[in-house]
Amino acid sequence: MGQAVLWGAVAASPLLVGALLALVRRWPDRLLGIILGFGAGALMASIAFELWEQGVALAGHLPLIAGVAAGALCYYIGARILDARQAKKKKADAGGGSLAIGALLDGVPEQLVLGIGLASGEGVSVALVVAILVSNLPESIGSAADLLAGGMRRSRVVLLWAGVAVLCAIATVGGFALASVVDDSFRAGANGFAAGALLVMLVDSMVPEAQKKAKESTGLATVIGFAFAAWLALAA
Repeated sequence: MGQAVLWGAVAASPLLVGALLALVRRWPDRLLGIILGFGAGALMASIAFELWEQGVALAGHLPLIAGVAAGALCYYIGARILDARQAKKKKADAGGGSLAIGALLDGVPEQLVLGIGLASGEGVSVALVVAILVSNLPESIGSAADLLAGGMRRSRVVLLWAGVAVLCAIATVGGFALASVVDDSFRAGANGFAAGALLVMLVDSMVPEAQKKAKESTGLATVIGFAFAAWLALAA
């Protein structure tokens, strides 16, 4: 159990670190867009080379695809509720909030699977930890910066991302505890849920936000992020 707590905290920490980095200085929009583009590419690689491949290997396509549909629907509904609330308040921080929702819906099932793997005796590679950092850090920096620009208080931004990080870390411990009562179909479905939520978030929020800020540099940053994270995943 101690190992699950440790790795859960390590995997979730980039979410809070990114938010704190957004508080340290005001990041230029172009740099933020490049960071978001890099993170989007890293997340695409995570979906392709970790979540999808592992899910198929565990239990085939059916549980994975069911999870993808559930994750996509959950993110879509959550983002639309957030959009409606922001429209009523006439605030412009819905993009940052959408990234936070995406991080939560991705992080919880992903770290749940991590906890199950630890309980099953599977090791955690340095490459995997670095890949999680590479994808989560830009996401939280971009979201926190957008939330601050939209007028959210600094303390609320920190609390929001601290809450997301804590929930993700707890999911690792929960996965460790559930390992003896769940099967590979559950793990594959959890992988699919994370992948589905991420795919909708990437198309609806993260990539458009990066494109708006970095313009013509977005595509190059995304490809570099994808290539770097894919290399890490394949080296794991």
